[in-house]
Amino acid sequence: MALQKLTMTALFMAIGVLSAHIVYIPLGVAKCFPVQHTINVLVSVFLGMRYSLSAAFGIAVVRNLAGTGSLLAFPGSMFGAALSGIIYQKTNSVVGAIIGEMIGTGLLGGLVAVPLAKYILGTTAGAFFFVVPFLISAAGGSLIAYVIYLTPITALFRAKFGE
Repeated sequence: MALQKLTMTALFMAIGVLSAHIVYIPLGVAKCFPVQHTINVLVSVFLGMRYSLSAAFGIAVVRNLAGTGSLLAFPGSMFGAALSGIIYQKTNSVVGAIIGEMIGTGLLGGLVAVPLAKYILGTTAGAFFFVVPFLISAAGGSLIAYVIYLTPITALFRAKFGE
């Protein structure tokens, strides 16, 4: 089962890396990436927090190496992935995973991005500059994840990976 979960995580990471060339919203030094938030929620629900956090980190690394991401991809994805997985584990609810993604990315990730942007990237962003765009990106990606979750094909994932 662990090999299957690793394989699924790698598949979601590939989708995240490949879609970064197509779907993102530029915002100064940040690139809002709703597909990342879709992946965070789905991997949290299907595979768990460790896999979701690992996928978010891996996608951020590869996107930065490929030049399709910025350093803000780390707080912009990892806090949401972790909180999404933790809340899903506690509630066993996709809505809980979505709430975790939005709080983790929008609030926590947005706040952590400010000192990174200021001291490493040299921007003069205010304290809540990234919260609104990160929250909008997380909301859009979470909505997409919810729609995908409701499709019949995901019943196979839910049955296979134990929901």
